[in-house]
Amino acid sequence: MKNKTLTQFVICINSDDPDLLTPRMIYRVLPDASAARSNYIRVIDNEGEDYLYPANYFIPMTFPQTIERALLRISRSAESTITAARKRQPVSALGRKTKPSAA
Repeated sequence: MKNKTLTQFVICINSDDPDLLTPRMIYRVLPDASAARSNYIRVIDNEGEDYLYPANYFIPMTFPQTIERALLRISRSAESTITAARKRQPVSALGRKTKPSAA
């Protein structure tokens, strides 16, 4: 019997911005049928944001269920850490996040 799961993972093989995507890293994919029709996929990037990237930047991966659960747990933990850090980061008058000043 085939294991049906909503969680999918990919490995990055190309990136225009290594701050957002790192080659050889595993990323979690979020379902997005509209993006798929345009040959894009929605992934949680290095900043913890879900964003559309060209599908050819990635290779889809299938992992045993125990590994997939561990990857999902790690992914959620990292997203929580990123969200908490964002809340502590000051915002400039232009609405952009700024780096904390060294006091």
